[in-house]
Amino acid sequence: MTRIYNKDLKRLTALQKEVAGISPALARCYPVAIVVDGTILVYDVNPGGEYQFIKQISAPMAMPSGVRAAFQLADFGGRIACVVSQDVFDSCEGYVSLLHEFVHCYQYETCEQDIKMRLDIARKAQEVYDVMWEIEYPFPYRSKNFTREYVNFLSAIGKEDHITVRETRKRLRTYLGVHDYEYMVWQEWKEGFARWVENRVREHLDLPGNNKGLQQPFSRVLFYVGGAAYIDLLVKEQTSLIENLGSLFWEIFTFGTSKKAV
Repeated sequence: MTRIYNKDLKRLTALQKEVAGISPALARCYPVAIVVDGTILVYDVNPGGEYQFIKQISAPMAMPSGVRAAFQLADFGGRIACVVSQDVFDSCEGYVSLLHEFVHCYQYETCEQDIKMRLDIARKAQEVYDVMWEIEYPFPYRSKNFTREYVNFLSAIGKEDHITVRETRKRLRTYLGVHDYEYMVWQEWKEGFARWVENRVREHLDLPGNNKGLQQPFSRVLFYVGGAAYIDLLVKEQTSLIENLGSLFWEIFTFGTSKKAV
């Protein structure tokens, strides 16, 4: 049981080295936790740069089939890990999804916690021990005002119309209010950047881009594709944002004006 994934993980490290130049988030490999029959097999990279089996732990919760996630594992010293089902190794798409989770590990280890503590929505969630707010927050996705402005925002990005992009962002911020706006930006940054990196990897591998999220009725996946598009627009003018995810967040938050107004 401790050796059956060695070949798969060697393929993962080879792919990571191949695409490492796309983003600092892919500069190294992160722990991989493979869900098998209600248990988790934890692998980590040794000093020689190869994955090795570390331990088997109990799954902290029921894991859905096809799980692709990144979160801390209490039985692994609280470290962040890519938690995946074993089918992740069945296709090239699966390996790309692992690199997507690498991005989330990188976000967590660099600036994610600092940003969270500057957002009122995250502080309020922490006060009431709401660990699922990032997934379950009741955002008004079906509001006509929101839908209209976000569609206009995406259209302006496609035209590289920076003036209209900023105007729509201002209107969204006014309409949404503090918590809804913070939630939108958080998802655009966290999942949008992971999607942006993922699509650069896909381009490198001649795979179709991932544009899921544009179908109505909208869900939080809208912010994955919207965030990736906005980030693509921003980094065309400021390539350094790829290197500094904290600055990237505040650029998104403040409509690309570099003013850290919270």
